[in-house]
Amino acid sequence: MKRLVLILAVMSIAVSLFAQTGGLIPVPASGNWGFAGGRYYQNDANARLAKANLRVPQSDFMVYDFNVRLESGIEDGHGGIGIHLFVDEAFNAASWGAGRSYLLWLNYDEAPVSSDIDSGLSAQIYKSINNSTMELMESIPLNHVLPLITDRMLANPVSFRIEADGNTGEIRVYDPMDLSIYYPLYVDYSDLPLSGDWVAIRTNGLSVSFQEGL
Repeated sequence: MKRLVLILAVMSIAVSLFAQTGGLIPVPASGNWGFAGGRYYQNDANARLAKANLRVPQSDFMVYDFNVRLESGIEDGHGGIGIHLFVDEAFNAASWGAGRSYLLWLNYDEAPVSSDIDSGLSAQIYKSINNSTMELMESIPLNHVLPLITDRMLANPVSFRIEADGNTGEIRVYDPMDLSIYYPLYVDYSDLPLSGDWVAIRTNGLSVSFQEGL
């Protein structure tokens, strides 16, 4: 997947989350990150805890729009990408969690070690308690879309839209194949209202790139 630039709607104000020039610049924490050709790359397909932090105040209703492209790393039957939302404090080194936050994770694993995660393609939401502790809140199998994911499609950017209501705790992840469809996920209500100063983008065993917009 190739470079990531997020567009956030904060209190109805659109904010460019990252760009090569202007806007906010991501801070690499682990992995091999860099801009090239208008996209933001994580170039190390072997990195298991690749992460880049972006300082973005978040509260109330948020919208995150970006597109992602796979570069390499899926050949071994495992890989993942994700985004930590509402992070309270950035940690600029490799870590499993990301402070107090919520991780939205798209996972491909042909042999998952946890019985709570389906084999193949799935989406999860994790509650990050600190930099080393996370709890799986929900896992949604997505194997029904696997027949649509061909080598030709993986060579093109895939659009993602995420809406997060920090007041109600509802997070909507829109279907990349049909942005009129969304999957609702919910946070721990005891954490409401959600707020944070950071976003972190993550990869696991993949080389990807990101860019802003759908």
